[in-house]
Amino acid sequence: MKKLLISTLVFLISGWSVAATNGEDGSRLWLRLNSSSTTANITGIKGTAMTELQTYWQGGPVVLKRQKGMAKEGYAIKNQGGKTIITAASDAGLLYGAYHLLRLQATGQPTASLDINEKPFYDLRILNHWDNPNGTVERGFAGRSIFLNPDPERMKTYARANASVGINGTVLNNVNASPQALSAESLQKAKTIADQLRPFGIRVYLSINFASPIKLGGLKTADPLNTEVIGWWKDKVNEIYKMIPDFGGFLVKANSEGEPGPQDFGRTHADGANMLANALKPHNGVVMWRAFVYKPQSSDRANQAYDEFMPLDGQFADNVIIQVKNGPIDFQPREPYSPLFTAMKKTPMMVEFQLTQEYLGAANHLVYLAPLWQEFFTFVKPGSIKAMAGVANIGDDTNWCGHHFAQANWYTFGRTAWNPSLSPKDIAEEWLTQTFTNQPQFIAAMSQVMMDSREACVNYMMPLGLHHIFAGNHHYGPEPWYSPRGVRADWTPPYYHKADNIGLGFDRTLKGSANVKQYTEELCRLYNDINTCPENLLTWFHHVPWDHRMKSGRTFWDELCHKYDDGVREARHFLVVWDAMQSYVDSQRFDEIQRKLRIQARDSEWWRDACLLYFQTFAHRPIPQDMEHPVHNLDEMMKFRINISMYENPKSGYNK
Repeated sequence: MKKLLISTLVFLISGWSVAATNGEDGSRLWLRLNSSSTTANITGIKGTAMTELQTYWQGGPVVLKRQKGMAKEGYAIKNQGGKTIITAASDAGLLYGAYHLLRLQATGQPTASLDINEKPFYDLRILNHWDNPNGTVERGFAGRSIFLNPDPERMKTYARANASVGINGTVLNNVNASPQALSAESLQKAKTIADQLRPFGIRVYLSINFASPIKLGGLKTADPLNTEVIGWWKDKVNEIYKMIPDFGGFLVKANSEGEPGPQDFGRTHADGANMLANALKPHNGVVMWRAFVYKPQSSDRANQAYDEFMPLDGQFADNVIIQVKNGPIDFQPREPYSPLFTAMKKTPMMVEFQLTQEYLGAANHLVYLAPLWQEFFTFVKPGSIKAMAGVANIGDDTNWCGHHFAQANWYTFGRTAWNPSLSPKDIAEEWLTQTFTNQPQFIAAMSQVMMDSREACVNYMMPLGLHHIFAGNHHYGPEPWYSPRGVRADWTPPYYHKADNIGLGFDRTLKGSANVKQYTEELCRLYNDINTCPENLLTWFHHVPWDHRMKSGRTFWDELCHKYDDGVREARHFLVVWDAMQSYVDSQRFDEIQRKLRIQARDSEWWRDACLLYFQTFAHRPIPQDMEHPVHNLDEMMKFRINISMYENPKSGYNK
């Protein structure tokens, strides 16, 4: 029965069924409800909500109702008079309400006595794709770009997945942007993608190259205060909005890692951002200006973003948001939060998290990132920032993310951006139930693996505050010794670990680089004292003597050894747990995940052995007898070179 009212949609659907569990390939992500009926393709966002419910809802009549006075994308779900009523002020709210109802159904939650009121914590919940014009993906470990030749069915699944967890924007191209991103041909492709995503409430954004007026427009300068440059950008923005009326705006990486920016013309970040913001403002567009900046001459790379942006606090236009990575270096397994978040009080800020595991084992390691994000929010209160961005881990691999469990980070990013107070454990269980099975034994075992996985990764890679000790030509394996002539210091591990006969770690105290001074007064005191600094950040802020006594009673050297060994044991344990899950999972996904977990267990040994044997050459202390000793030889590991093509193409796997 279907009856369409002026502002209310009522319908009754039955015949819902759960997806089969045999021979799955991960292509359906967490959207595994089977359809038992064929429905007409109803246009618009409200039409999408209707179609999704018609296709997948098992229960009785549903009412979709527009109502003024509610939050822009919020919704309410109530049971009344034998009907389920979804009320929202916007069509997007109705769509998110529909997906909430379907999520309750998919996770086996009761839907008979609902009284739900939801609204997104952040207005902007955006994926950043680092996709290049040739189809490659920078730091992508799941195949090629899905936007190179956007297949309508693939794009529909992508849009459904994003909308189902509340993601409402996507940046289509790499922050290391080509000027060709603004060419007529590229904009036509962006329009095609925007048309495909629009019915799911998703707006598209573009990364831009600041020198585009020179490289694309033929001007002699890209000076943001030059009238010709200002005119060129206004014309380009108008061109974009004629093609894509709901275009979201620009993401900008400027004056970082060789990318052009306003400083090339003697101007500030504020000058550059505000010029673009003025062009976008008549169209309600925004500028997301990244604060990821560093130069080779600095004595401490962790200080640079603060030093460049703090003097500009309060100088940015109101449609500029400063996009800051969660930590001050670069998506490390563990970092303190970037001090800009608590220092810049007059400027809208957004956090940039990374879903693709550039420094966390790529698509070979199971690392659930929600605990990392939760750790960030214990220091940076969610309400102090305005938006969330996530560097996407999506490619054209069949399972989208290279590792089946990496899908959880995509899912969790959306859920966290909608509500940062959600429990990582609850989200893990929610994702597992929809993606695999609702069997309690499976959910309990694998949710615990997920919750333990990030700390395990920290332990077997870089415990106790160590960071950036990766190999020189990739960010996958360890090379703490990498320091060839001619390479800038901050691209080498010794710049960060500073191992010597005295100890290990980067002195960022008031007597060192004074990085601690960028934090709040309370944290400055805490971090500055080696006896009060949290041990999980100890070598981040201190050059720690090898015999420094830790809270466990061990020396620092012995504690370091045990942390590495704990990580190896945990990685092996994950494989043991997964092997016991075989009866709960289809054979294809079981085998593929098992293979990845075996790689992870072997990689953890590689990390432990390379780091401990190398640091031992400085510490001159024995490996403790109460732990497993290294199984490799240092000289052999120092000659080892990873096969980069295999590392970047998870289809072939990675196998030393």
